[in-house]
Amino acid sequence: MSNAKRTSIQVQGTPVTVLSRDRQDFICLTDIAKRKNPEHSDDVIRNWLRSRNTVEFLGVWERLNNPGFNPVEFDGIRIQTGLNSFVLTPKQWIEKTCAIGLRSSAGRYGGTYAHKDIAFEFASWVSVEFKLFLIREFQRLKDEENDRLKLDWNLQRTLAKINYRIHTDAIKETLIPPTVTPAQANLVYASEADLLNVALFGRTAKQWRDAHPEAKGNVRDDATLEQLVVLTNLESLNSVLVRQGLPAPERLMRLNEIAITQMRTLLAEPNLKRLKA
Repeated sequence: MSNAKRTSIQVQGTPVTVLSRDRQDFICLTDIAKRKNPEHSDDVIRNWLRSRNTVEFLGVWERLNNPGFNPVEFDGIRIQTGLNSFVLTPKQWIEKTCAIGLRSSAGRYGGTYAHKDIAFEFASWVSVEFKLFLIREFQRLKDEENDRLKLDWNLQRTLAKINYRIHTDAIKETLIPPTVTPAQANLVYASEADLLNVALFGRTAKQWRDAHPEAKGNVRDDATLEQLVVLTNLESLNSVLVRQGLPAPERLMRLNEIAITQMRTLLAEPNLKRLKA
């Protein structure tokens, strides 16, 4: 899995590699097999694959998760299970059935990897106790990743709030006459906020509420991480444009162009995708 995030967890003193990409986690079966036989981990995996229960489990998993799974080849393999001459390697299983639940590669960071559902099943075959410790350490890893994601999310929301303060200060300096009433001032603020909403979200706050009557928050509470990043930039840019005296329609056009460009860039950014994974 190229470009996958690689993490190692310690399970009863055994290092186990976890690869994460696009919200999918694959765990190294080779590392788990070393718990049973450190010198011949490949043999451990092949022995597990010889079992009829294993083949049937893999077949059910692939049918549930893989539209491209080859059931004809699978039936041929299943018929042979139980024979003394039956041998099945991870590579053979992948190539014959177009399976996606197992990954096998050579090289320095190579080995056999399996989707976490399958890896837990394999760990149970190796040792029930080891499986329980593996699940605990894997969940701890996921909890830590979620905590980091929450910190990054809160950071972006804090930046958005700070820039909104800068943004509203610029409006007060330039757009609000000294003698306006508080009601008029609020109207100006709302109009500027909606200008950014239209530039980024394509609708005003009221239009969003009308389209989401059951929502508890507002359009910005519903924003994605990418949108929050762009919103932070738009608020800073808009405060500069306000001070330059650009009229609202022209600012809206410029901000919309910037929002489209930045969203395209962020949506194609692999590091941000891994952060969300």
